[in-house]
Amino acid sequence: MAASADFAAQTGPVAPRRSAGLLLFRRTDSTIEVLLGHLGGPFWARREAGAWSIPKGEYSDDETPEAAARREFREELGLPVPAGELRPLGEVRQSGGKVVTAWALEADLDPSSIIPGTFELEWPRGSGRIARFPELDRVEWCTVASARERIVGGQRALLDRLLELPDTR
Repeated sequence: MAASADFAAQTGPVAPRRSAGLLLFRRTDSTIEVLLGHLGGPFWARREAGAWSIPKGEYSDDETPEAAARREFREELGLPVPAGELRPLGEVRQSGGKVVTAWALEADLDPSSIIPGTFELEWPRGSGRIARFPELDRVEWCTVASARERIVGGQRALLDRLLELPDTR
């Protein structure tokens, strides 16, 4: 038996990493727009397609998914969660295995008012230098069609589920 299989047999299955987030949407005269953030840091700097996400983040067993979604919104955007009804969009699995639980929230906010949270990363890799990067380096309202091209592949189903809500068709 391979060492990794042996370890898995001894420790049991590894639980997937879990994230929670909010998909803000607003109505314009002719369409629905969603708020997406471009992933910050050097790995995403030159990418557009598949490099945008809803504000979301990981949580542990001592926090509910909804509480985590609200916390991550505040941390990533530096703003309080707008008032309104959270509407469940369910779970999606991203390509790396992370399971994301999301809610839709109809609200409007000005992207220029966002104060992004930051994270630290050794950069360049192996240099021993720690650099600070914004979690989201840009935040924009975009149509669902545009969002479909920009959003991380595993989150596209959230856009479909948003449009399936009774009053967003």
